[in-house]
Amino acid sequence: MTKKRYVQVGLGDRSMMYSRIVTEHLTEYAELVGLCDSNAGRLQLRADWMREQGVEVPTYSGDQFEQMIAEAKPDVVIVTTKDSAHDHYICRAMELGCDVMTEKPMTTDESKCQRIIDTQRETGRGCKVTFNYRYAPPRTQVKDLLMSGVIGNVVSVDFHWLLDTKHGADYFRRWHRNKRNSGGLMVHKATHHFDLVNWWLSTVPETVYASGARNFYTPEMAERYGLTERGERCFGCPESERCPFYMDMRAYPKLKSMYLENEQYDGYYRDKCVFGADIDIEDTMAVIVTYRSGARMSYSLHSFMPWEGYTVAFNGTKGRLEHVCMETVYFSGDGTVPGELKPEGTKIKVFPHFHSGYEVEVWKGKGGHGGGDPVMWQHLFEPNPPEDKYLRAADQRAGAWSILTGVAANRSMECGQAVRIDELVHGLAEPDYPPMPSSAEPLELPGEVDALPPWLKR
Repeated sequence: MTKKRYVQVGLGDRSMMYSRIVTEHLTEYAELVGLCDSNAGRLQLRADWMREQGVEVPTYSGDQFEQMIAEAKPDVVIVTTKDSAHDHYICRAMELGCDVMTEKPMTTDESKCQRIIDTQRETGRGCKVTFNYRYAPPRTQVKDLLMSGVIGNVVSVDFHWLLDTKHGADYFRRWHRNKRNSGGLMVHKATHHFDLVNWWLSTVPETVYASGARNFYTPEMAERYGLTERGERCFGCPESERCPFYMDMRAYPKLKSMYLENEQYDGYYRDKCVFGADIDIEDTMAVIVTYRSGARMSYSLHSFMPWEGYTVAFNGTKGRLEHVCMETVYFSGDGTVPGELKPEGTKIKVFPHFHSGYEVEVWKGKGGHGGGDPVMWQHLFEPNPPEDKYLRAADQRAGAWSILTGVAANRSMECGQAVRIDELVHGLAEPDYPPMPSSAEPLELPGEVDALPPWLKR
């Protein structure tokens, strides 16, 4: 079997998953033949790790990307850079004749999104976007139940995501704290959530209205905590013994080796103060979305909650489905499994019209992001992935539709008005989604009714 050749650009913490998959698990049909990063220290660190696995991989600095393509002759470029740079590497890779696999979000604003859409159409190259949340067993189960028609066609969704004070705070320490890098949490984080709803309902958004603010991670909140002597970053901060958000990178081997010991190459601080005055992303957001199917969604995202996870409810013409999920507490690079589900806090309930509600036994899985990561690897890397009736694999179309809800939300927060998606980009087709129950399907009148009070039963 001819092995598919991969190169990787961007070697931060999340990128390690891809290097490890190709090098340790998929050696039968994949090989990593080039590494590229703008930080010389992290580049060397990854090359050393590869060498420990018995593989010598050529390395290239950030300005040698095209040289890497010319010399390594990859089939696929894996893009795991800072979000705002995704479009550059995605488009250049396709222009140079390569397929692309990119981390979410695909990019950060509408102009970069349009560039990717146009370049993919012009080149005909493949572009995969890695939405691991689709593959988590409980989220796939929700899709399965909705496809079955158990609650009919969905007319509205209530979706609320909670980031706790460990994971949520971490976005305010890193480059994500500035919208020019990440698009804010409406794009960087909520792209997962908006993609889930698009995929769960097999539809795409049409209009978005949003409001948001930074209410918690502010200099004023630091003053309320009495943290008056804080520094620019956690390392060396005079308030380290008192601040509940203090993070010592020396205590985490991955963070120490990857970031603290490589600051001299680019001046990037991984542990900036979460109360910094230069932060310009929101920590409190509320969104209303209308969809092409006719459904509506109310959505919120808060990043300073006491627990991590989400609640979502689907209201359909035959009833209601409720799903709650609690995730383990983590932050990127702390050495734990990211986004692992807590079985005791993950539930699915169905409430049919005119009948008693019931709880559904939840599908289980192990691994990162609710058990989605290991399942996703099969669909991303195997030459003949298993047939998937849920159509979980995502390309640039799904990548675009997911970020455009967040991009429109950012624009709405700026102008105070609802924003139409078709005013942001053009020429974007709908993704391939499984068929869902139709709003035209006839509804059966109930027979015996058992969910109503006795005086209302006939």
